[in-house]
Amino acid sequence: MLQSPHRDSLGLPDPLPVSAAPGRDAIMVLVHELATSLGKAIDAKDSHTMAHSEEVAEMARILAGQMGLEAPVVECVHVAGHLHDIGKIGVPDAVLGKPGPLTDAEWKHMQAHPTIGAAILAPLTCFAQTGVVEMVRAHHERIDGRGYPLGLSGQDIPLGARIIAVADSLSAMLQTRPYRPAMTFDNAAREIVRCAGTQFDPDVVVALLDATPIIYDLIRACRCKGKQP
Repeated sequence: MLQSPHRDSLGLPDPLPVSAAPGRDAIMVLVHELATSLGKAIDAKDSHTMAHSEEVAEMARILAGQMGLEAPVVECVHVAGHLHDIGKIGVPDAVLGKPGPLTDAEWKHMQAHPTIGAAILAPLTCFAQTGVVEMVRAHHERIDGRGYPLGLSGQDIPLGARIIAVADSLSAMLQTRPYRPAMTFDNAAREIVRCAGTQFDPDVVVALLDATPIIYDLIRACRCKGKQP
């Protein structure tokens, strides 16, 4: 694996904890802390997805910075990354942890989680007015229009959702799930590249490739932290 460049060379925002950053607005600190806490609550439902929300949030933050988005937008993408799976609260545990293929009815339950998540977050002004709700709703949409829940395509999908889609898929492929073993980082990255232009935004995939050393180190750090007692 290539040596990781310094974060400053990519112009990325400072990493968490947000509360340690001087001069931050107190409301944004609270928003970040709430998003982190809710993400951990979702991950706790399933031992196979432990630290998934944190990985997605931090990868999304890196990718958004790599793509040159302004700092406030990067923060919103980061928050949405923590919250992208909050709708799984409404998915039965038997479906989330099923070791085999899902039935049509079970798949409908799973496909509902972006809509459920958006509905949970919509009453909170800080999420509704910053685009976080729409990013959560659209993180399973595909560039080719074959995603869910709305079948959006191309630029109709919020950029933050397109970023989270890549981060979400990479993190998921690197974790052991009841229905398949974990993939290696290189194989997972190749799968992301293979699906550029169909499932994923090619520009986000380029950002992933450019930031691969940082992403690799980030995931390794998240996994090591997750093993601590």
